[in-house]
Amino acid sequence: MKHQTSSTRFLSLGGLIVQLAITSRLLWPIQSPAADNPTTFPAVNDLPIQTNMPNPLLTADGKTITTPAEWQQHRVAVKQIIEHYALGHMPPPPGNVKGHEVVSRMLADGKTSYRLVHLTFGPEEKLSLDISIFLPAETNGIKAPFPVIVQPSFSAISVNPPLPLTNAAPAKQSASANTPEVAARQYTQALERGYAVVTFYYQDCGRDGGDYRTTGFFPAYPDYDWADLAVWAWGMSRCVDYLETQSFADKSKFIALGHSRLGKATLVAGAFDERFALVAPAGSGCAGTGAYRFNGKARNGREGLNEIVKNFPQWTIPSLVEFSNRVERLPFDQHWLIDLVAPRSFIAADGLDDTAASVNALVQSYLAAKPVYALLGVPDHLGIHFRPGRHTLAPEDWAAILDFADQQLRGLDVKGRFDQLPPQELWH
Repeated sequence: MKHQTSSTRFLSLGGLIVQLAITSRLLWPIQSPAADNPTTFPAVNDLPIQTNMPNPLLTADGKTITTPAEWQQHRVAVKQIIEHYALGHMPPPPGNVKGHEVVSRMLADGKTSYRLVHLTFGPEEKLSLDISIFLPAETNGIKAPFPVIVQPSFSAISVNPPLPLTNAAPAKQSASANTPEVAARQYTQALERGYAVVTFYYQDCGRDGGDYRTTGFFPAYPDYDWADLAVWAWGMSRCVDYLETQSFADKSKFIALGHSRLGKATLVAGAFDERFALVAPAGSGCAGTGAYRFNGKARNGREGLNEIVKNFPQWTIPSLVEFSNRVERLPFDQHWLIDLVAPRSFIAADGLDDTAASVNALVQSYLAAKPVYALLGVPDHLGIHFRPGRHTLAPEDWAAILDFADQQLRGLDVKGRFDQLPPQELWH
């Protein structure tokens, strides 16, 4: 690892990152929420090479974070770095989320209550999002308020009569159909254990394709540089805005859960929205819980940064492309997002045979995230679970996440542990 020179070091002032020596390259200014003056960041070539996982408890001027109060202040800089180099900047909460119930019915022989709610919000209330709400019915012997799982979905839920088109991306028309009855069966474990589930079609927020900037929420916020992972996460937060107005929801027990690319968005939502009491990405791989430095074919990993920015450029901002073939210059890695969840609860669930997610990359993120949870006095709030199997949100993933939620949010005595790593020969 190369040492920083005086021309590439940063100084942390009041939680901001300020470059000591401005290079000849034009730096992209952004407005920091913590100051009146824009914050600047160095070009990729001016970042130091870090072959090891960047220390989240080390400030840019070399000071070690030693107290929870210092970490709370340092979090501002951590978020700014991730925003600038990878995710872009999300708009603030719109503050005007409203919901109109379109459909309601009972499912599963009266054991589940279903509601379809049309949300409106944003500038001139022109944005919208259709959310499906599944609640345990009174017949289950479980009463509100419920912990609520917010889970973006890969398919739209079709109801009769069909919903009018909203601001959804055109791809919604060809999305695989799903019905409330089918979806309710997918959520049986959660519903029977007293959890409510709220879901929405992720591409209603922004198309998962090259023309994403013209779809979903993007046109309403033309001055923001965010991309798909951020916009899907922002949609999850708008669900929470609405849920905070509903009596069935336990406001202290919101859970963010998603799989694959929606696991990546789930990690972003949990890192940037502190209302999520538990964050549970599954099978999220590279750009999710898997460390960039341990992903990619050249690192004995699976899908890596090079593949992500080439095949899915809509997920992150163009700045990340500049780290292709030089991932060691990243000033952060994905354990920083996990640490942003702390001291709240976090669990990652992955399959040992998942060809889209490297076991070792997740293990390295998990290990590198532990010092922050230890500093905050909540080492048991960081969980991990591996199962045999491939790239899917499996029943065992649901069971592990719900067990962890029962332990962390409900204080129940749960058998099993959430700190068990697989044998090292399976770290592929």
